[in-house]
Amino acid sequence: MSADPLFFRDLALVLIAAVLGGALAWLARQPLVLGYVLGGMAISQFTPGPSISDSGHHFEVFAEIGVVLLMFSVGLEFSLKDLLRVKWVALVGGPIGTILNIALAVGVGALLGWPPLQGLVIGVVISVASTMVLARLLLDRGELHTRHGRVLVGISLVEDLAAVVLMALMPALGALASDRLLAIARGLGVAALLLVPFFAIAARLVPPLLTRVARTRDQELFLLVALMIGLGTAAVTQAVGLSLALGAFLAGLLISSSDFAHEILARLLPLRDTFGAFFFVTVGALIDPARLVANVPLLLTMVLLVVLGKLVVRAGVVWMFGESLRTALLTGIGLAQIGEFSFVLVQAARQEGHVGPDIYQATLAASLLSILINAALVRTVPRYLGALQAAGRPGAEPAAASRELEGHVIVCGYGRVGSAVAEALETFGVRYAALENDPDVVRGLRERGIPSFYGDGSQRRLLHEAGTEHAALAVVALPEAGQVRAAVRNIRTLNPTVPILARTHERAHHEALRQAGATEVIQPELEAATTLIRHALRRLSLPRESVLAYLEQYRDALELAPAADVESAARLPVLREVTLGVGALADRTLRDARVRERFGVSVMSITRADGTLVLHPSAETLLRPGDRVRLFGLPEQLDALLTHAGERR
Repeated sequence: MSADPLFFRDLALVLIAAVLGGALAWLARQPLVLGYVLGGMAISQFTPGPSISDSGHHFEVFAEIGVVLLMFSVGLEFSLKDLLRVKWVALVGGPIGTILNIALAVGVGALLGWPPLQGLVIGVVISVASTMVLARLLLDRGELHTRHGRVLVGISLVEDLAAVVLMALMPALGALASDRLLAIARGLGVAALLLVPFFAIAARLVPPLLTRVARTRDQELFLLVALMIGLGTAAVTQAVGLSLALGAFLAGLLISSSDFAHEILARLLPLRDTFGAFFFVTVGALIDPARLVANVPLLLTMVLLVVLGKLVVRAGVVWMFGESLRTALLTGIGLAQIGEFSFVLVQAARQEGHVGPDIYQATLAASLLSILINAALVRTVPRYLGALQAAGRPGAEPAAASRELEGHVIVCGYGRVGSAVAEALETFGVRYAALENDPDVVRGLRERGIPSFYGDGSQRRLLHEAGTEHAALAVVALPEAGQVRAAVRNIRTLNPTVPILARTHERAHHEALRQAGATEVIQPELEAATTLIRHALRRLSLPRESVLAYLEQYRDALELAPAADVESAARLPVLREVTLGVGALADRTLRDARVRERFGVSVMSITRADGTLVLHPSAETLLRPGDRVRLFGLPEQLDALLTHAGERR
């Protein structure tokens, strides 16, 4: 059997488009989905340059698999706990918002002379926001655990569930006004009669099956069984007249409550993202710019329905459920976009003949424009909204407060960590000024008479207003590494002598923060490790002095303090630095050298001959002649290793 060379040429073009489009989106700090679709447009038959042979016909199967895997992963990730945190506004307000969005599109369509079915399909398509885009924006801004972040996640989960229901109902939309309603209801009833016992049996069989497969410890077999469950269930639902996507979602739900959901999801994500990229590139390849130009009024109407209509509807519903106006507006802004599920829904509607190519093209283009507009709104509107709210609240005037501050503590970021530090400062009567970008927090602090300043705690102007020049200490507890580094640099510029305590989650950022001016860098994972060591050794009733001495040595090793041999009767580990020659360790990886396994010695860092620093090197790191290696271990272990390697200190 000979391979089709055209297929592999098209496959290469799709992969290149996905990589380049995704890379450009990442560099522009935009969702990867946007890059994939733009990459698809670049290789379509409607744009100049290289193009795939038939606008993605070869990849329709790949795209369908991507949709199935997407829905399977949504089922795995579906979290009832997240919904219960905002249960009323999400479980009740979410569906109300979806219905109102659909009604808005139908009403606008009637005014513009659209056929009723067209308005209904457009309403369905625009009612579902992109979970991937929303989650990425919240994570990038560190707002996932704020009040509006929780509301957004809760409503987004309900929208995902609504998308599954709408997907199942899509074939029936064209028959809602005919006498076929009874036949449709009968078909759904038969499907339910078949699926209910199927899932009842599967719920009893799947967990024991996954347990048996997990005990084999064969990860390849484990992934294959998970895919068998997901794709097999999708095939069953398709056989009874429902969609593949619905079956995949139900299969994910079947596994989501088991102990294996996280493991399956972790192994599924690369596969899902790969096929998902095929799907989005294929979507982009189907966009015809000429057809869009011919239907600009339709496109603008859809963009306004998504950006303005959804914003007003969602914000209004959230506000009616008792949330603050700020939370309501931020929720409306976050949901004012459409993405991957809209692609899936409009494709299903097109396959059923409910809409023509004009609506399909306009939906694809509207999704791209809405994501671009939404990303800009999410990044800019909260800043001005919060500034207006903070300025209009009662409390201490920040400018007046800053003039009175001297010898105080600057707390950048009043989240879980920053607020805990502030509480300790209040307990001991130490004055502090808080810098926070949540205006509700700023308002509460000002009402208590605590100097607080709204905005990004890394901004030099805000630090100046907080009296950094006269501060006795600065604590930087901001969520993003870039913000932490900027805050440290600006604090050091304003006050060259103030001690600065900075938090970071990445070991690799320590040196950069120290160079920026941080006096001490705290890493939560390191603190957790030392706490576990302290408690473990205390439980074993070991001498307290020896435990504390060990922890001090351990911290010194991790903090890259100057190497020193501290001999003691307690046989504590020491830190040594050696320069490698051409001995037994040179030109070998740490895995091959087996330093820890054979000698009990840990390699803490390696400084290359050109000055490059490698912190916590991996097992594949190659040791080279001329490297300066920092070793942590008992003196006799270090001596044995150096004797074996023929090295000198």
